[in-house]
Amino acid sequence: MNKKNTFNWLDVASRLQAIAQAGLVYGHSEFDRDRYEQLRQISMEIMAHYTTYEEDIIKDLFASDTGYPTPKVDVRAAIFKDGKILMVRERLDGKWSLPGGWADQHLTIKENLVKESVEEAGVNVIPKKLLAVFDRKLHNYPPIAHGCYKIFVECEYTGGGFAANTETTGSGFFGLDELPPLSTERNTMDQIEHCFMARETENNIPFD
Repeated sequence: MNKKNTFNWLDVASRLQAIAQAGLVYGHSEFDRDRYEQLRQISMEIMAHYTTYEEDIIKDLFASDTGYPTPKVDVRAAIFKDGKILMVRERLDGKWSLPGGWADQHLTIKENLVKESVEEAGVNVIPKKLLAVFDRKLHNYPPIAHGCYKIFVECEYTGGGFAANTETTGSGFFGLDELPPLSTERNTMDQIEHCFMARETENNIPFD
């Protein structure tokens, strides 16, 4: 096997970016900051070479963060009704995912789940049980530049129905054996299967 073809340059770019970002926070001199800015630029060039992202997008999503680098948080609502799970069709790729997205920092996990469920699916829910926490880089594709933890929570459906919005174009409840094409950047078959399985187990893990 050709090692050049299997080397994970995206992971290298992400690690360089994290080092540069931390260095820009804690560097003590202009000399240090200049070197860390150069390191950040190298990381962006690697990302640009090995992805289809434009440089402006890379700078915005990959190298505009400040402060000590930490993973982002993605929350997903596993909303069940009559043994089926609610999914929404993503406007960006036409494929399907659990309602959710990046967590807003001024909201609790539960508040984020309620908000995303209303915005993307038009439904009201009560978050009930933590089902899983995954590191995105180990499960989802395509890779992204920054770290991400994905939180899946079982939610009780209390009413409502799909309404037109800017993020999704439809919704529906599906059994595990009838899932539509998945938006694997957002959720994978294994993750959906885990949600079905985990809701049958007993746990009382607090989350807010």
